[in-house]
Amino acid sequence: MTGTGRKTFRLVLSGYYGFRNSGDEAVLKSIITALEEAATDAGVRVEPIVLSGDPEWTKKQYGVESVHRTKLGEVRRALKNSDGLISGGGSLLQDATGLGSIPYYLGIMALARWCGKPTFVYAQGIGPVNRKMFQPFIARAFKKAAYVSVRDEESAMLLRRYGVPPTSVEVVPDPVMGLPAASGAGGAMAADDSIAAAEGQDTPPVVGVSVRFWRSDRADLDRAAAALEALAGRHAVRLRFLPFHRGADEDASRYVMERLASSGVAAQLELAPAHDDPQLMLREVGRCALLIGMRLHSLIYAANQNVPLLGLSYDPKIDQFLQRLGQRAIGTTESLDLEYASQQAIDILRNPEHWHESCDALINRLKQEAGRPAQQIVAFIRK
Repeated sequence: MTGTGRKTFRLVLSGYYGFRNSGDEAVLKSIITALEEAATDAGVRVEPIVLSGDPEWTKKQYGVESVHRTKLGEVRRALKNSDGLISGGGSLLQDATGLGSIPYYLGIMALARWCGKPTFVYAQGIGPVNRKMFQPFIARAFKKAAYVSVRDEESAMLLRRYGVPPTSVEVVPDPVMGLPAASGAGGAMAADDSIAAAEGQDTPPVVGVSVRFWRSDRADLDRAAAALEALAGRHAVRLRFLPFHRGADEDASRYVMERLASSGVAAQLELAPAHDDPQLMLREVGRCALLIGMRLHSLIYAANQNVPLLGLSYDPKIDQFLQRLGQRAIGTTESLDLEYASQQAIDILRNPEHWHESCDALINRLKQEAGRPAQQIVAFIRK
């Protein structure tokens, strides 16, 4: 019990946290916010303990307890003193970026079970899992979980194929669909001064651009630059690059901006700050007339803010999210039709109402459903 008279439950949160990736940090912030709301509605309190790559930064950023994700002694103590483990969200169980991700996250779930604690899977995106040796271990962990939710039907299908009963898997939106934007005061306003100052003036629309490194030869970024050049040649725009991963995305953005500048593109080029606070980046996105994105969470941020969006796919998770909005990618990292991509952007800029008519109802539904995993988890632990 606490001074408020409400019972307190401690939940350990496991994910790709503490690495300054805006998408993953937004997932963490969204889960914390949803748990707080669900706990308040249930008349209890939830204290998160976050497993982080940078515990001190995470503590400062979110005001929560945090321990280092690779110091297993600290992780074990946190689990033993908790009421359960939340694994997710994000694309944790995949082997596209290396062999270590799946064993790590399944290992944390196993450690929680050894400590006698329930495990909960929170809106994860499963796959790609290219190595079949991992599949039975994923199935075992998910069968033993007290609650499982995934962020798209394709992930649910993969789990069914691995042998996880379909009745035990709930398909929910990405948690970030429920994240509120930052308020308009203080640092939040300062983050957007260059856009805010132009509001109400006769200036070109702001097109947000999210790019990342993927192909080693940078051909995908070269094609993206060419598509943006084609757009700027046919419609007045301000191209504002939004780095969702500090360092890497800033470098990828500069790479594209340099190619646009050298081509003499007729557009203002801007690089937004790589905000540590995901709600500030959410507010950056909310100021755009259109967002063109490679990063999944750039697209999710746009949907959250009801900003028209176009996706460039490097991974099936991009296509899966776009399908939930009744859309498809304008191209991939392997193929991009410059005429088609630029025309899609121009159509939205000239007639955004058509995009809203097609997508707003679907977006509102995702927003309403985003808090369901938190509600289910709080209901379980307070039994």
